[in-house]
Amino acid sequence: MPISQTQRPLYEVKAGLFKGLAHPFRIRLLELLADGDEHSVAKLQEATGLEASHLSQHLAVLRRHRLVVSERRASHVYYRIAHPDAAELLAVARRLLGAIVADDEARAADVAALPELPR
Repeated sequence: MPISQTQRPLYEVKAGLFKGLAHPFRIRLLELLADGDEHSVAKLQEATGLEASHLSQHLAVLRRHRLVVSERRASHVYYRIAHPDAAELLAVARRLLGAIVADDEARAADVAALPELPR
């Protein structure tokens, strides 16, 4: 069944969501923000080790796809996850990853060693 003209924009938004998730550093940023708290750019930079320009680019992609929101206060910018469901999506993806690599002992150990996700 072909996609109708009215459905196409919704599928494009959905595809954009996955484009926003399509980089390891963006996933890590979302995992850090999944605790529901606001995090300063400096804290995110410290946690990821990214250069400021690269961090800014990744955060811009996440903003563009509406996965995070930002707020400037004085000279600092704070980010938070835009929707609690994004944190749940990350948790489901982590469980799926564990299931996919379960037969590969080395990879399963890597998954087990990933930082805890906030609940």
